[in-house]
Amino acid sequence: MRAARPGLRIGSPSGAPTVRDKFLGRALLLALVVFFVAAGAGCQHAPEQAGEKAAAGEQPVIEQKAIELLKAASGHLAAARTMTFTAVVSYEHPSRYGPPLVYTSKSEVTLQRPDKLRVVTPGDGPASEFYYDGKTIMAFAPSENLVAVAEAPPTIDAALKYAFDSAAIYFPFSDVLVADPYKDIAEGLELAFYIGQSNEVGGTTTDMVAYATYGVFVQAWIGAEDQLPRRLRAVFRDDPAQLRHDMALSNWQLDPPVAADAFTSPRAETARRIPFAHPNPTPPAGAGTPAQGQPPRAP
Repeated sequence: MRAARPGLRIGSPSGAPTVRDKFLGRALLLALVVFFVAAGAGCQHAPEQAGEKAAAGEQPVIEQKAIELLKAASGHLAAARTMTFTAVVSYEHPSRYGPPLVYTSKSEVTLQRPDKLRVVTPGDGPASEFYYDGKTIMAFAPSENLVAVAEAPPTIDAALKYAFDSAAIYFPFSDVLVADPYKDIAEGLELAFYIGQSNEVGGTTTDMVAYATYGVFVQAWIGAEDQLPRRLRAVFRDDPAQLRHDMALSNWQLDPPVAADAFTSPRAETARRIPFAHPNPTPPAGAGTPAQGQPPRAP
């Protein structure tokens, strides 16, 4: 998760839309959200102090306490064999008149390590559902009664990569799902410091951590007692519009019992099938590639 990625799409090799334009449009907007999930607690430097140091050309601030907290939160998530949570994602997108508009989506997520995942997104916009049972991936558009099915790798991490590489399917909360959430942060870590506490996010006391990785600056609100991420706010450093992407995570349950049939759908299995393929395998002539960490722009 190093730059903006395409969103949840279902398409055909020819590039012609096989799901209604509004389904693809909402999915493309979701692609603009990239989050790096982790957690922490403690307090040392105010953000203004860290910014002053960076502006003065000094070495970026990477506080050991912040690193320890990020690692602890990652370990807490990774240790859960099953989990469920709700993700509400709000993201700004440029309007044709200049000021950005805000779009929101909600997803209900169920995970069972190492090889099962369900993501049900009822709205805003057309609904979508994703099922992975360790052998098969199904991407289902219930309103259109269309499903794309593919054989899948044997782990959640590999299945997420396969879904993105093969069909441009991406979830903004992917870093909560992977086996080692801290790994993706650490590989590109540029900045990390502790901000302070808040009593106004997630219905609990949270510790605020700021960090930058792969050109994305993130502020995270983490439950002080349970070490679960409650909110993340991200901005691409190289985005001239400085569009903001926000994700609230709630209804956390770690290690709950999960029904054996939770990772499939009889309705999806009987839906009309379309190819499990990238919707736009060949970029249009003259199309450019967004710079690293830079979200694509709408026409």
